[in-house]
Amino acid sequence: MEFLGTVGETADNGIAVVTGTEDIPSIGNPVFDSNKKRIGTVKRVFGPIKEPFITVAVDDPAAVNKLRGKDLYITRRTQNGKDKRRNRRD
Repeated sequence: MEFLGTVGETADNGIAVVTGTEDIPSIGNPVFDSNKKRIGTVKRVFGPIKEPFITVAVDDPAAVNKLRGKDLYITRRTQNGKDKRRNRRD
């Protein structure tokens, strides 16, 4: 697991804003807490390149306020054969 960043702000609609590192994640990557429990997914990356802001859609919107100040982590998704486009010619 790779360090994503620290949760700075939260919203009542289940969105957490994380101040990230220079290693920008892909949209759709799963997000975990320090106990390896799945928190949500990366929805948007914006802001400066050196410290981007990352919005995370939290799976449990009721627990979003407990995330403020916590460190979050991601796992990189790898493409398997079904996700790749193939050039088929009959």
